Amino acid sequence: MKLATYKDGSRDGQLVVVSRDLSSAHFATGTVTRMQQLLDDWNFLSPQLEDLYATLNDGKARHAFSFDPRICMSPLPRAYQWADGSAFVNHVELVRRARGAELPQTFYEDPLLYQGGSDDFLGPRDDAVFASEDWGIDFESEIAVVTGDLPMGVTPEAALEGVRLLMLVNDWSLRHLIPAELAKGFGFVQGKPATAFGPVAVTPDELGDAWHGGRLHLNLESAWNGKRVGLCNAGDEMTFHFGQLVAHLCKTRRVRAGSIVGSGTVSNKDWSRGYSCIAEKRAIETIEGGEPKTGFMRAGDTIRIEMKGRDGQTVFGAIEQTVRVST
Repeated sequence: MKLATYKDGSRDGQLVVVSRDLSSAHFATGTVTRMQQLLDDWNFLSPQLEDLYATLNDGKARHAFSFDPRICMSPLPRAYQWADGSAFVNHVELVRRARGAELPQTFYEDPLLYQGGSDDFLGPRDDAVFASEDWGIDFESEIAVVTGDLPMGVTPEAALEGVRLLMLVNDWSLRHLIPAELAKGFGFVQGKPATAFGPVAVTPDELGDAWHGGRLHLNLESAWNGKRVGLCNAGDEMTFHFGQLVAHLCKTRRVRAGSIVGSGTVSNKDWSRGYSCIAEKRAIETIEGGEPKTGFMRAGDTIRIEMKGRDGQTVFGAIEQTVRVST
């Protein structure tokens, strides 16, 4: 099943069911109006939406309309929790190597997670607005899962059973603000502005055998100012799978329905596949040539992030954003 949220002037929007090929949609109002309501009562409500989804794909939904990603909010416009990981340890290794720091062995044994802001997400076509280009504006192409209710101490295997949806992510970073924040030893706040999510959230069964082992084994494409800069596989080199990330979050507390857990920047050891964030490109340049050459994003720059299935069709639709600088 594929789901989206249309803008309607409210903070939570209107839930719509989207066809498999993302060509048509139907309001879910006969069953449920908001994504969080669906997640809160998933076992009762989702089968009803699955019936609507089947009817929509068969071309028999009476009130279907053309799907328009331009008027989409984030599928879950605000969430009780957004925790982003760094599950591709190759990314961390590159960044640390560029500054001459070794990677502790624990990074391969214990997942990294940070708690992000979840009260105000960006839609897939919303401009990304920042106060200054000097902050080091960077995109981060990622995948995320949305969970149901999970108990404290859940195992990684059981955590995967609690995955309800997968989404596409652009986890914006302000690279020049981050070092001072981390030096305080208390984590990100200003260096991590509002995160954007792709237009459509997808249930795991839609992904077929590309979703296995808690990883999504498809390529994630990033295009900066219309030029493809990354085509990184999102599954093969994911050090910690989503079950492990979610279980790590649940180690000391319950996790409630509607929690979002991100993979972190998708990264591959084969540098020819490109990059999913500018910081990684700069790290590679530093390792190879002693200093970075690529600058961060400027006002008017665009970023497009998309994942296609093995049939060549888009899975989540695309994130397409333009950087704006407020004055």
